Amino acid sequence: MYCVKCGVSLADTEKICPLCGTKVYHPEIKQGEGEDLYPKHKYPKSRRATYLLQIFLTFATVLAAVIVFLCDIKIMGTVTWSGYVMGGLITGYIFIVLPSWFKNPNPVIFVPIDFTVAGVFLLYISLYTKGGWFLSFAFPVVGGIGLLVTALTVLLKYLKKGKLFAIGGFFMLLGAFMMLAEFMMIITFKVGRFLGWSIYPLVSLGMIGAFLIFLAIYRPARELMERKFFI
Repeated sequence: MYCVKCGVSLADTEKICPLCGTKVYHPEIKQGEGEDLYPKHKYPKSRRATYLLQIFLTFATVLAAVIVFLCDIKIMGTVTWSGYVMGGLITGYIFIVLPSWFKNPNPVIFVPIDFTVAGVFLLYISLYTKGGWFLSFAFPVVGGIGLLVTALTVLLKYLKKGKLFAIGGFFMLLGAFMMLAEFMMIITFKVGRFLGWSIYPLVSLGMIGAFLIFLAIYRPARELMERKFFI
């Protein structure tokens, strides 16, 4: 039973809401038994439809890769721009379609795989363009963010308590990492001076992280947010 005004959960014996003082609607009437408005079980997904979609997306990805490859060979005589397109198609397939082939895909496994694939794609671009920015910029940035996201994924999956601490700490560390990313950008691309764009994500992400940690520590504030947003 919930309060009709503020939405707080109420015991069946409550006559008024202890939070806002609103009288419980007809507390003297005993609720009868009846059928639920919505079924409690989840409707099973059609595996046949899922397999057909997976096969279609796989075929479409392969077909698109073959077409751009043949067009590039016919027009340019070698692999030029098609390498970027095929790399993007493979990366997108691994990100979106590949996990759907598994019944219960484990994010702890797929998240680091996704960041590894993204790193390999950036390595290909760096080598092909002879940019020389992979080891000094792309690798540490993608690797650092990948480690943070993977650590958060592991904590959210296996922690039973303290998830707000984990999320808050993640935002604060990510904000601090932006400062490091800007310094690596200056060194790699010879920008010449500190632009200061990393201060904005540092402050904003730090404030979000600190607020989440505050909610994790201060229970009344956390419960208020849960009631306001029906969490």
